[in-house]
Amino acid sequence: MNVQNKPSRARRNAFYLVLLTIGYTIVTIALVIPSLLNTNASSLQEGQVAAQDIQAPRTITYVSAILTERARQAAANSVAPVYSSPDTSIARRQLERLRAALAFINSVRADSYASQDQKTADLLSLQDIRLTTDQVKAILALNDLRWQAIQQEAIVVLEQAMRISIREDRVNEIRRSLPTMVSLALSEDQVALVVELVEPFVVANSFYDEGLTSAAREKAMQSVTPVTRTYQAGETIVRRGGVLKAEDIEALQAFGLVKPKATLQIWLQNALVAFLMVTFLFFYIRRKKSLTNDVRTLTVVSLLFISFLFTARLLPINSLFSYIFPYAAFGMVIAVLINSSDIAIITSICLGFLTAFGQPNALELLMYTIISALFGILTLGRARRIMTFILAGLTAGTSGALVLLILNQMSGTADVIALVSITGAVVVGGIASAGLAILLQFLSAQYLGLTTALHLMEISRPDHPVLRFLLTNAPGTYQHSLQVANLAEQAAERINADPLLTRVGALYHDIGKALNPAFFIENQIAGTINPHNNLDPAISAKIIINHVSDGLALARKYRLPKRIRDFISEHHGTMIARYQYANAVNAANGDESKVDINQFRYPGPKPRSRETAILMLADGCEARVRAEQPKDEKELRQVIKSVFDNRISSGQLDQTNLTLHDLTELMDEFTSILRGIYHPRIEYPKIEPTVIPASGEFIQDENTKPLPKTTETPLHSAP
Repeated sequence: MNVQNKPSRARRNAFYLVLLTIGYTIVTIALVIPSLLNTNASSLQEGQVAAQDIQAPRTITYVSAILTERARQAAANSVAPVYSSPDTSIARRQLERLRAALAFINSVRADSYASQDQKTADLLSLQDIRLTTDQVKAILALNDLRWQAIQQEAIVVLEQAMRISIREDRVNEIRRSLPTMVSLALSEDQVALVVELVEPFVVANSFYDEGLTSAAREKAMQSVTPVTRTYQAGETIVRRGGVLKAEDIEALQAFGLVKPKATLQIWLQNALVAFLMVTFLFFYIRRKKSLTNDVRTLTVVSLLFISFLFTARLLPINSLFSYIFPYAAFGMVIAVLINSSDIAIITSICLGFLTAFGQPNALELLMYTIISALFGILTLGRARRIMTFILAGLTAGTSGALVLLILNQMSGTADVIALVSITGAVVVGGIASAGLAILLQFLSAQYLGLTTALHLMEISRPDHPVLRFLLTNAPGTYQHSLQVANLAEQAAERINADPLLTRVGALYHDIGKALNPAFFIENQIAGTINPHNNLDPAISAKIIINHVSDGLALARKYRLPKRIRDFISEHHGTMIARYQYANAVNAANGDESKVDINQFRYPGPKPRSRETAILMLADGCEARVRAEQPKDEKELRQVIKSVFDNRISSGQLDQTNLTLHDLTELMDEFTSILRGIYHPRIEYPKIEPTVIPASGEFIQDENTKPLPKTTETPLHSAP
């Protein structure tokens, strides 16, 4: 198990390393931007037209980094792609596959008990070789000597073809040349048959080697001698009217005629700050397994952080735009996307620090951005209503305005008009934060496959088109989904999983049944004939299993989030439709070897999250308890435990991080809830007809016996 996890762990570590490096670089650039925009360097830039001739003040020779890099790129581009040598293991594998196919054909030809039609059907069912009916008849018509010659020739031709270096773009070319490799002793019909047998097994055995190609190109780049440029004193560097190129700007910088816009000291200073803050964020986020295990969400968070930082650093300082900018929106969006106010608070503090660093009004900007962001995040809470976003935005704006008022009062330079303007700008910024947060979380939910509480609340409404379709077409399945949703939601809350996501996923997990409702027991009317009774077990199982693919099709049609689609595809994992499988085994007189178990297996995948695993367990427990109707709590718990044991022993929970403690808690919760649903009921006695006078007073008939004491019915009694 550890061996299997090493590649994935290595890929994850490589991704983190790349993300960390990119973070250092981009944050450093973002910090240097104000210095780049506010220097007094020359305005000469690449692409501009020179207004006058510029001559070299002295003789100089320097290494041109731009021309050297161009020469290296040209050398690298001149290196042809490198391909690996033919892989003999591929040739051996293809030969074995061909031999297996030929052995199957031999067994069919030699089957004296099979009719001609049966033999034809068997050969047409070959997976590796697609034969036509005429070719099958030709094979069956051959005598043993001719067929033996064709077999031997097919093996020889395939071996000969696979010795050639076959690239992916040459596979069809080699296949077309197969007739030239066949012995001339065979007739044209026999040659065509050999080619038809060999062609599917001719595959690529030589592949593009990126490592060798990169090494060759790197070697070519290293062999390039640095390009130097020499200017004599008085030589014209740039002529008037000429368009400035990158190498011209480089030459002017070599003479000191154009200064870089940021000094080395500024770059080092900002790089150090970027290193400290990004490293801090990295070590903090590493502690949050829910985020580090989800590469997609981590990437989205990083992109949002960088986008907000770059935009904030580009804003003109000491203007109202720096206060209107919706700083608080970042923290609100992060809190909603990953359902964690802790991560949102820490990342917002880092964003505020980096935004204010090096700015003339650093303290004011730092206090404003951090305080407004914190108030917005804490006010947002679970974010299940749009009004919550608006309230959070107003709170963020108000708190930010108070901070600025306090700082201005402390400085003793308060200007009433300026304070009113800034306060109005900050409040507008708070409202803008709410609007931007709603927009970003909506886009993330719709186009990035992430789920948010607001989106989940929206799609869980009973008037959603999919739920209405399910209720109309399959009311029994709808009621079953509600029952499982209630069960799974409470169980998820008990082990600190996401109860809202679990509930909504449970509502949609069986929507595929709405396309064929009559084939599922909960939608069948009592007393009617079960349509599965007259079906072949394999076909019956296919109909049952197809509710997963049908549900996914409906989910894609109505643009349900990916996390909800996971509930549809994973709630049965790779389990077996055991009822139909058992019928198939019985039909085969108990010989399981005659039954292809894969025809009765759900496509999967297995549950990959705590929430989908909870749904699988809740779905199975609810169905078993409803079907077996245990008499007391002991039997109820045994039924639930058997469901858990089955899912664990079949490996359905291997890809989740459920602990033994979680499973025990889930078992207890299911027992408690299902006991409440199927609890004993009072059995009401029959009452003899009585006469009720007009006054409404109850008069007992003289023949009516006193009401007997109530009794309790078994646990499975109907309400």
